[in-house]
Amino acid sequence: MSRSDVLVDADWVEAHIEDPKVAIVEVDEDTSAYEKNHIRNAIRIDWTKDLQDPVRRDFVDQAGFEKLLSEKGIANDTTVVLYGGNNNWFASYAFWYFKLYGHSDVRLLDGGRKKWELDSRDLVAEVPQRPATQYKAQPQDTSIRAFRDDVVSAINNQNLVDVRSPDEFSGKLLAPAHLPQEQSQRPGHVPSARNIPWSKNANDDGTFKSDEELKALYEAEQVDLAKDTIAYCRIGERSALTWFVLHELLGVDNVKNYDGSWTEYGSLVGVPIELGANK
Repeated sequence: MSRSDVLVDADWVEAHIEDPKVAIVEVDEDTSAYEKNHIRNAIRIDWTKDLQDPVRRDFVDQAGFEKLLSEKGIANDTTVVLYGGNNNWFASYAFWYFKLYGHSDVRLLDGGRKKWELDSRDLVAEVPQRPATQYKAQPQDTSIRAFRDDVVSAINNQNLVDVRSPDEFSGKLLAPAHLPQEQSQRPGHVPSARNIPWSKNANDDGTFKSDEELKALYEAEQVDLAKDTIAYCRIGERSALTWFVLHELLGVDNVKNYDGSWTEYGSLVGVPIELGANK
């Protein structure tokens, strides 16, 4: 796999902006960003409503994902290009969803909304309509999804990469500073985890660092890329970007995203927890 299989640049998007076989999709933490303006012909996925189960804490199920993509006009053979703000934070989360349900051709716009705006490319307010499809999803690919028992078993045995901020990792904060209501019961991190904040994967313009820079980043933090790896954060969205870097860009085989992440692990009874910075 090469970068061109999972990343496109802005010139590629502009060249395919009228292609009916390509769906450009914006996914943002700020779900109102799309309403202000967006790339022409881009549709929106609202991660809070479209990708989450409305009752229990879990993903939308296979039938729900099929319904979503059918209504959005995405077919099984559509090339899906995802983008968003904040270095493609939630676009990477959506990418992981698409792979979880077996979509064959999904890519990220390298640099996302940030690079697009830095280049002064056009944004519009018009909302396009794509004709409905009959999308058929695959059963969840659990080879890329970790569960809490997997995490406990991985302590001191596999790579555990905590991609949260140093203050969350050390236990100074229970949640990101702008999300104080989304706290776990206990602070800290999973024992033996290495703290490599997700934002370190990107350049200042929001594009991903080179493969050489990314490998050096993880090796400097004692992550053996030959070993199985589990990435986690608070709810699995930041760690999805780290999963993308390791699995899709660097081609590391057995990498999983723990979507339960610290909101689950930090509220479990009896599991081991550590406080403090990387040792």
